[in-house]
Amino acid sequence: MANNQPPTTNAPRKDKRIERDENRGQWKSKSEFILSLLGYAIGIGNVWRFPYLCYRSGGAAFLIPYLLMVILAGVPLFYMEILIGQFSSTGCTGMFRMTPLLKGTGIAQVVVNAYCVCYYSVIISYPIRMIFYCFFKKVPWEDCSNSWNTDDCVTASDMGNQNSSDVFKTSADEFFHLEVLRISTDISDLGGMVWEQLTALIITWILIYFCLMRGIKSVGKVVYFTVPFPYLLLFILLIRGATLPGAWKGIQFYLYPEWHRLLDLKVWADAAVQMFFGIGPGWGGIVNMASFSNFRNNAKCDSVLIVSINVFTSLLAGFVVFSVLGFLSEKSGIPVESVATGGAGLAFVTYPEAIALLPVPQLWALMFFFMLFLLGIDSVFVQLEAIMSSILDEWYWVRNHKCKLTLISCLIFLGLSSIMCTNGGMFILQLFDWYSSAIAVIVICLVEIIMVAWIYGIKNFMLDVEFMLGKRPSLYWRIVWQVVTPVIIIFILITSIVFIRTITYNNIPYPQWAIIIGWASCVTSVMWIPLYIFYIMIRKRATLCDSLKKRLKPLDWTPADPQDRADYEAFRRQRRMPGFMSDTDMESSK
Repeated sequence: MANNQPPTTNAPRKDKRIERDENRGQWKSKSEFILSLLGYAIGIGNVWRFPYLCYRSGGAAFLIPYLLMVILAGVPLFYMEILIGQFSSTGCTGMFRMTPLLKGTGIAQVVVNAYCVCYYSVIISYPIRMIFYCFFKKVPWEDCSNSWNTDDCVTASDMGNQNSSDVFKTSADEFFHLEVLRISTDISDLGGMVWEQLTALIITWILIYFCLMRGIKSVGKVVYFTVPFPYLLLFILLIRGATLPGAWKGIQFYLYPEWHRLLDLKVWADAAVQMFFGIGPGWGGIVNMASFSNFRNNAKCDSVLIVSINVFTSLLAGFVVFSVLGFLSEKSGIPVESVATGGAGLAFVTYPEAIALLPVPQLWALMFFFMLFLLGIDSVFVQLEAIMSSILDEWYWVRNHKCKLTLISCLIFLGLSSIMCTNGGMFILQLFDWYSSAIAVIVICLVEIIMVAWIYGIKNFMLDVEFMLGKRPSLYWRIVWQVVTPVIIIFILITSIVFIRTITYNNIPYPQWAIIIGWASCVTSVMWIPLYIFYIMIRKRATLCDSLKKRLKPLDWTPADPQDRADYEAFRRQRRMPGFMSDTDMESSK
């Protein structure tokens, strides 16, 4: 009977399609998409980092390397990520179906976002604490008569009367560090919980949850307020600052060109890093927001518009900050260069110090801190949404429990970030801000651009764009994606490592073990890139070479909509290009 059996033949392989999320959602209008990306790209860094960096790096001369970096790297990366998300309708892990071997890069993005969401949520909880004090009869940082003040305390108006050899702290400095943070001696002394700070953090996460609980449906409504309103506050603060005595002196320090600084490689490195983190490619947020966009949306105009507004906002914030610093210099008798600072020191010490010298300081402080909170919370929306979208893209069974996933995610991140509400919390926050994301995101961007331009192939990518938008990108985009932008990213990566400074906070150095933990936070994200490749190598079903080759080919890299997918495959056949359904995960269907 065995001889009567038909000969065995290999059954044809079936195309294994990725199971798409049919309820993933879409922006109700283009304005929701634009506002969400603006909220993501424009954050607290535009206010507390760019102005000081511009002043420190040559004033108006700094704008030359900065704008060059924006044009040659920032816009191409931003545009590329919007195109990837819009074409595939997937988040930061699903985008690596373009080259499945590099899926570990998507995992790295999720880890980097998780680190950032933890410490960034604490940063935006500080303005909530400060807003609370704005309702006091007098702002408590304006004098030295409070219970937390020391004998070294001086008010802003008395700073000019101190000798250079005197050791003193301003009233605003002591208020923020001794009352708001109740800071410990260093990172090794965590101390106890600052319960008021934990309460502010809980309020922050409650607001984040309610804004995200319905995904982009709720985010799309919230951004109509959280994105435009900070600009209203920024313009009001600008008008007030420009009318203060000494304002012009501060603005001169901000923009006075030092052309010889253009010969300093460190200035170019600073410009590159500021471009990189000001615009925000590599985190997955841009790809994820674009994945909810209309398939035929004109992504190039959106990219140029959003990046241009980002640059404009940074410049505008500089005028707001330095006009007030000029006023502080005028009142205190301290030179502008001595009061100018960046980071948390600018936002929570120096600027409030200047505000305390104004009539009705409560009003101006309330506007400033509310603006900081709104600028920061938009970025958290996008980063947390990127994390949750990646989970939904990978685990199909979770898709029916989006609200629960949002709640669980918020609770987890609240628990993780609560350690930064201790007496030593600011030291931990600064450590992770310094090490966890900076170099990791640059590496991720480098992998992205190499994947698109060299592995998937620039010709294939431009054909995708031609199908999606009806017009092939110009030769300029091919050159920058394939050559210019990768070279600039490599330059940024090298200079970021070479010029990295030893971390301190409030002039307190970190011990060596803390620095090791900081570098470990960087490694724990980028390590997923080689680990996933190694995982593919050890679980290979074919030979190692064949297994790697298969996973360098796209896996169902097609549009999400069934009709767009059918049209796309017909488009590729018409151009005599191979279909993009690789054999990567089809061995199981034999």
